[in-house]
Amino acid sequence: MHSTFVLTAIAMLAFAANSLLAREALGTVSIEAAGYTAVRIVSGALVLYSLMRRGQLQSASLERSLPGDWWAAAALFVYAIAFSAAYLSLGAATGALILFSSVQASMLAFGLFKGDRPSLREMIGFAIAFAAFVYLILPGVGRPDLGGSLLMIASGIAWAVYTLRGRGSRDPIGETAGNFVRASFFCLPLVIFALLYETATLAGVLLALGSGIVASGLGYSVWYRALRGLTTFQAALIQLSVPVIAALGAILFLNERLTLHFVVAAAFVIGGIAFAILAKQKRQA
Repeated sequence: MHSTFVLTAIAMLAFAANSLLAREALGTVSIEAAGYTAVRIVSGALVLYSLMRRGQLQSASLERSLPGDWWAAAALFVYAIAFSAAYLSLGAATGALILFSSVQASMLAFGLFKGDRPSLREMIGFAIAFAAFVYLILPGVGRPDLGGSLLMIASGIAWAVYTLRGRGSRDPIGETAGNFVRASFFCLPLVIFALLYETATLAGVLLALGSGIVASGLGYSVWYRALRGLTTFQAALIQLSVPVIAALGAILFLNERLTLHFVVAAAFVIGGIAFAILAKQKRQA
């Protein structure tokens, strides 16, 4: 349980870092959506593949077949490109609300379908956390662009699919590497488009590299490993902490102001998550 907690915390920090990097790169137009997505996935694939092969050589178990699968790779690509494209027409708060609502709805629906039925206390904890999450970002929500909203919904559903495909992973780094390598093939049209029609600054490329290598590649490997100790409900619920962590990171690193509104919302999000997880543990005891 302790290792699951640590791994989950690291994964949530990586997810939050991904949001901050994307917001900085795409918000300042340092790089466009196609180029950002291509650099993010391809760089993650190169580093993860190298780590996977190094580990196989050290253990004298070099495999010819590539771990992972094409369904997870397709979900990863759809999530990444839809996420980047949606933020060209959506505000940060609107996009976050649509994305995480889609993730929660998709994963909870799957969990219910598979018989992972939460108790009343777990649902109360979820309701508290989700309401506080909406309270955190609702003041920034305006009338969203329809196209951008549909793209972010697709991104959320794709991320839920990718997460669900990783449950029970026996080789987190290998499977994440395989998924990134496969997703790189989907990026070939993006690379061509970016070279022909887009411009990027050095800062934008570096932000995309940071997202691909650290926040996405290594972060998703940790997340696949953490999923071994989480139910579908817990995996869905814990991701509600990401916007809170990202907002705190924006305050610390992007000079955004700390407000009482944020402190209250953050306390209730974390409190709701803790209440639901403790209820789950008590029910299983």
